[in-house]
Amino acid sequence: MDTMTSTKILGGFCGAFLIFLLGKWAAEEIYHTGGGHGSEEQAYVIDTGEAEGGETEAAVPFEELLAAADPAKGERVWGKCRACHKVEDGVNGTGPHLYGVVGREVGSVPGFGYSGALVAVADVWSPENLQAFLENPKGYAPGTKMSFSGLKDAEDRANLIAWLDSIDG
Repeated sequence: MDTMTSTKILGGFCGAFLIFLLGKWAAEEIYHTGGGHGSEEQAYVIDTGEAEGGETEAAVPFEELLAAADPAKGERVWGKCRACHKVEDGVNGTGPHLYGVVGREVGSVPGFGYSGALVAVADVWSPENLQAFLENPKGYAPGTKMSFSGLKDAEDRANLIAWLDSIDG
């Protein structure tokens, strides 16, 4: 195979690709005139029987979730915290140790440098304060050093808090 043949083959592929791109551009111009997707009001709306915003189920109060929490499941959720925290008394990791954290004063682990943002939002790590912090640490205590994005499932938070409460006797 000589150089001229390979040049013709490469030119054919480039030409086909160019025609494909021009066809795509022309189709977008024809079918997407206006402000783009969703900028026009629908001409006909099908009534599905749902409210406009969609109905959501009523959330179960956290107290009920905590009462029904399973510490064994909380130990599995602990795997997400294990990289930075320890549960042995006095042994700090990247974060402070969590032995006896439920009911402990916020920012009270000796020898650990807290960010100060935590002390400003709560006095004691009650189950309610812990669940709010674990849901969204940066939202609960803006400026905290904790980079964890949070536990979105309320049952996981309740199970974890129940497990943390059970490990300190």
